[in-house]
Amino acid sequence: MTPARVLSRSGLGWGFLGVLAFSFTVPVTKVALVGLSPLFIGSGRAVVAALLAAITLATLRARRPTGMQWARVAIVAGGVVVGFPLLTSFALTTAPAGHSAVVIGLLPAATAVAAVLRGGERPTLRFWVFAGSGAVAAMLFASVQHGGLAPMAWSDLLLLGAVVAAAVGYAEGGLLARELGSWQTISWALVVAAPLMVALTALSVVQQPPTAAIGTWLAFGYLGIVSMFLGFFAWYRGLAIGPIARVSQIQLVQPVLSIIWATLILRERLDWATVLGGLAVILCAGLAVRTRLDRK
Repeated sequence: MTPARVLSRSGLGWGFLGVLAFSFTVPVTKVALVGLSPLFIGSGRAVVAALLAAITLATLRARRPTGMQWARVAIVAGGVVVGFPLLTSFALTTAPAGHSAVVIGLLPAATAVAAVLRGGERPTLRFWVFAGSGAVAAMLFASVQHGGLAPMAWSDLLLLGAVVAAAVGYAEGGLLARELGSWQTISWALVVAAPLMVALTALSVVQQPPTAAIGTWLAFGYLGIVSMFLGFFAWYRGLAIGPIARVSQIQLVQPVLSIIWATLILRERLDWATVLGGLAVILCAGLAVRTRLDRK
C-alpha cells in the first residue's frame, strides 16, 4: 500500500471517529435539557472544554498562533464554539432530536460550499444545483413536519443558522489545522471564546440555577468533554490529513447515526417522513460533495 493511500485511510479513520463523537450531540443535548437551560448547556459546555484546552496547551507548551492566524482562530471559535452549540441548544427545546438531525444533515453540503468559497474554487453548475437542492429538501422537510406547507418553525431557523456556523468553522478549522495542528486549533478556539462563554454561563446561572439529576449532568459532561473537545481532536486531524473534500463526505453518516441514537436513547418514534426526509437531504449533500471531489 502506497504512503499516500495509507495517509488517505488514516484521514478517513480520524474523520469517522470525530463524526461518531458528534453524532451523539443532538440526542445527548436533548437529555441535558431536562433540568438545564439551553443557555447554560450551550455556553457551559464550552467553559468545560476551554478549561481542558487551557490545561492541555500549557502542559504541552503548544506554540501560539501568530498574526492573521488569531483572526482565523476567532472564526473557528465563532462557528463551532459559540454559534453551533448555542443555536442547537435553543432549537432542541422544541424540536425533536430526529427532526433536528435531518435538518443538520445539510452540514456536509454546507461545509463543501464553505470550503469552495474559502479556497477560491469555481465549481460547476451541478455543484450549486445539488447543494441548493439539499437546502430546499431540508426546508421542505421542516415545513411539512410542522403541518403541511406551513412556515418553518423558529427552531428550524436556529438549526439552519447552526449549520452555517458549523460549516464555516469546519472549513476554516480544517485549513488552520494544517498549520497549527488538530488539537491546537480547537484548543486555541476554545480559549479565545472563553471570556464570552464564561459570562454567558454566569448569566444563565443567575437566570435559572441549574438543578438536574445525575443522568442530566452526565449528558452535559459528554457535551463538554467529547462533543466540544475530544471529538474535534479526531475531526480536525482527519481534515488536516485530508483531502478535505473526501474526508468531509464522512459527515453524511452523521444524521443517520443521530437518528438511530435518538430512537434508542430517547425512544423517539421513527416515522417515514423522517426517513425519507433524511435520505433526500443526505443524497443531495452527497452529490454536492462528490461533484466537487470529481472536479478536483
